[in-house]
Amino acid sequence: MTDRNHTTVHRGLTTMVAAAMSCLIGGAALAADDWTKSKWGPDDQIGAANNLNAEKVLEASKLITTGKTYALGIEINSQTPAYAPRSFKIYVVQPGQVQGGSLGSTKTTYNDDIIEGWLGIGSQIDGLGHIGIDGVYYNGNHAKDFVDMSGLKKLGIEKVPPITTRGVMLDMAAHYGTDVVKEGTAFNKAEIEAVAQKQGVEIRKGDVVLFNTGWISLIGKDDKRFGSVEPGLGVEGARYLAEKGVVAVGADSWALEVIPFEPGTGVFEVHQVLLAQNGIYILENMNTAELAEDKAYEFMFVLGQPRYTGAVQAIINPVAIR
Repeated sequence: MTDRNHTTVHRGLTTMVAAAMSCLIGGAALAADDWTKSKWGPDDQIGAANNLNAEKVLEASKLITTGKTYALGIEINSQTPAYAPRSFKIYVVQPGQVQGGSLGSTKTTYNDDIIEGWLGIGSQIDGLGHIGIDGVYYNGNHAKDFVDMSGLKKLGIEKVPPITTRGVMLDMAAHYGTDVVKEGTAFNKAEIEAVAQKQGVEIRKGDVVLFNTGWISLIGKDDKRFGSVEPGLGVEGARYLAEKGVVAVGADSWALEVIPFEPGTGVFEVHQVLLAQNGIYILENMNTAELAEDKAYEFMFVLGQPRYTGAVQAIINPVAIR
């Protein structure tokens, strides 16, 4: 996203923040005791991942009929569009081999790499320490008590267990009869139920739900549009999926939720509903194109994210198997 785009987006965000605060509307305005206490107890740090179990793994394994695998992560490089000021660079070095040197009598040579970048770029998982409501995060954790420059003291990515469960892909592009769903298109309960019914799938407790919108196809073609607006999940839709007990929600877009935000809602309120209020993980920039092409609406979803101690997010490459 360019500086200009970044400024434009944030001007709009600032206006919506003010409106949300003054009106005290939506999920972000719920009283503290409505959402700050996890149903899994005061020490819980994994949220909806508590809905994962051996039964879900076995259920998902029964969906494998062809053995075909789908990489849901996209390639990440210095040109990957990202929410400003996030960036990514990789440097390849050859330690101890300056000017053609090698190691030992066998003349061993090797390459290493150094990453300079943000973990919230490309295909990523948002952890429960990412988004809060006025400084309060999942399970009533106050930023002053757990957020530190050296890493989160609670809710870090390392706490998230392997996510192996049933995955459901909702093809919103097919639903709207287009290759790329128009920005500002919100997916709420009615739309989610309509697509699920059309595809013959049921959203169940412990599932991972992915939306296919075609938005990711804009990368490299129209990065400005890709990184400033998008179709996506609405606030009501987020609450609906939370009621279903899903573990994670993702999409082939950079922020999952609809932007411009729905009238009367707060800034990244879908993130607040999912992460802060319900402990549901967010998966961004998921490559769902091949799933949509194959009409793979149900599959086994497998993710073992990097366990960076105290990290807020992580770059990921989940796998769908059917």
